[in-house]
This record gives sequence, structure tokens and C-alpha cells, in this order.
Amino acid sequence: MAAGQPPAKRRRRDPALRIEEITAATERVIAERGIEGLTHRAVAAEAGVPLGATTYHFATKDDLIAAALRRSVDRFGAYLDEWVARRPGLTAEQCAVLLADAVLPPGDGPERDQQMVEFELYVAAMRRPALREIAEEHHRLSVRALARYTDADTAEAAGAALMGVSLRALAAPVPPTRAEIERVLLRILVPNPALGAGEEGAQ
Repeated sequence: MAAGQPPAKRRRRDPALRIEEITAATERVIAERGIEGLTHRAVAAEAGVPLGATTYHFATKDDLIAAALRRSVDRFGAYLDEWVARRPGLTAEQCAVLLADAVLPPGDGPERDQQMVEFELYVAAMRRPALREIAEEHHRLSVRALARYTDADTAEAAGAALMGVSLRALAAPVPPTRAEIERVLLRILVPNPALGAGEEGAQ
């Protein structure tokens, strides 16, 4: 440095950007290694940041998992809001048909990785009570979107079915076909007069 020149100012990193980088890297590590393989060191390497940066912003592994789950749920909520906004006024039958397309088993690639991460994070809440409220928000978002097209009880049932179908699509040796998914959703979302008559006759 030449005499008389002021010392160069050290460039400060944006903490919010650093947190976002680390959280995104956490999701990528989980996609590759699962929750069991998640460590601060692995996240730091994936994010390209010093190890100390991860432990500074996220003191524990559970903190990393919570941040990744929060990011996943926020992304899911934004997706649902856009899906509903683009499809106003659907009948229950139309909703079932379009949802069957939306939850078709993804092939290998980023979409499948993202779904696997979402379920890994959701399942992690079983053993981590602090995560359960965030995980439950995932279900509430589904029900809120479905309630735009049907009654509250039916939306609750359809939300649970969508979770099960999506998990089966990722874990089963032979994933469900589109036709199978559509049949399940139609049975839940579309009133069945035959079932209603049977219930009345049984009373």
C-alpha cells in the first residue's frame, strides 16, 4: 500500500445472503446424503464457505434442518398459491384430474431430489418436536389450496391422500400410475351418490 493511502476497507458479506447460501446447500446435501449424512462440514463444502460461517449462523445440526424445512415449506406454499391462482373456478372433478398430473412420480433429476428432501425433512420432525409446527404447515397449505375447490372436510382428506400418494411415488418399487392417482383423487373429491344412498339405507 502506497504511503498516504487509506487502508482498503474490508468488504462485508450480506448475512441474509450467506444464510440463504448455507440453507440451499443444506438441502443439496440432504438430497445427496440424507439427513444422516448432514454435517456442518459437508454443508460448508457444498456452499463454498468457511466451516465457521455455518456454525456461526446455525449452531447445531437441528438448526440447519429447521432452516431447510422452513425454506422447503415456503417454496411449497408459493407453488400452491401460483397453482391455485392459475386455475380459478375448477370443479371438483377438474381439480382431481389436474392434481393427478401435478403429483405424477418425477423422474430422476432436480424435481425428484427436491421431493425427496421435502419428505426427509418432514419425517425428521417425528424425532424433533421443534420441527413439528413447521412440518404441519406443509399439510395446512395443501388443505388451504384444496379448500378453494371443495368443503373443509374433503380438503383435509384429499390433503392426506396427496401426501401418501406422493410418498408412495418416491418409495414404492413400482410407483402408482397416473390413472391410479386420478381414481384415488376422484373418489375423495367428487361426491359418490351410490355411497350416499348406502349410508342412508343403513340408518
